[in-house]
Amino acid sequence: MNPRIHDWSGRRVWVIGASSGIGAACARQLLRLGARVALSARDAAALEREASASTHALAAPLDVTDHASVLRARDAIVAAWGGIDLVLVVAGGYNEMRADSFDLAAANRLIDLNLRGVFNCLDAALPVLLGQGAGGVGIVASVAGYGGLPKALVYGPTKAALINLTESLFLDLRARGIAVYQINPGFVDTPLTANNDFRMPALMSAEDAAAEMIAGIERGQFQIHFPKRFTNSMRLARLLPYRLYFWLIHKVTGL
Repeated sequence: MNPRIHDWSGRRVWVIGASSGIGAACARQLLRLGARVALSARDAAALEREASASTHALAAPLDVTDHASVLRARDAIVAAWGGIDLVLVVAGGYNEMRADSFDLAAANRLIDLNLRGVFNCLDAALPVLLGQGAGGVGIVASVAGYGGLPKALVYGPTKAALINLTESLFLDLRARGIAVYQINPGFVDTPLTANNDFRMPALMSAEDAAAEMIAGIERGQFQIHFPKRFTNSMRLARLLPYRLYFWLIHKVTGL
């Protein structure tokens, strides 16, 4: 559904959320493949450490919830490289929340990070990509966006919104020569999942998740999801009638 990528050499990739987890692993792997990688996140010191390891890396600190900082980072990257070939929005957060512990302030913070932050990144990236008439944008959503889950009262809806967003982006941008990638990981061993107190089926490392993500982009896939033994079961569950879906989720999670 998107053009294949056979060679990363010299490609200008902007990884937003590159200080830890999947984003950091993805940035390191792309650098090894020969890409030029702009590393963005709030932790400027971590970005500088990562960037110092490669002459093809550029640190561009930002806070996705601060629109002005995203635009400054975009401008610095374009000034250095003359354009951007691929934008990967990996930044995001997770708050465990159920209906009996609903916290509006925490909900709004997560919405700002996971949803409004992505729109801030799109506002910075789309004019560059549309002006070039080429390039691509990938957004990391989650398998949690496929259907309602316990403890994901706010996280799940933000990720469902990103799934819908990428579908709309694909319809709008395909004819303009711009690739769109919807990236839905399952459980990945990152700082976000470290405090989970429940069983995480098919837990995978950040390095393996990044490799799956890059391989999907290389193949030109629109929907990139992994690990498939888990994500495919979630996709199939979503096709069930609600009575069966709710029963299955309760049986699997015990919640």
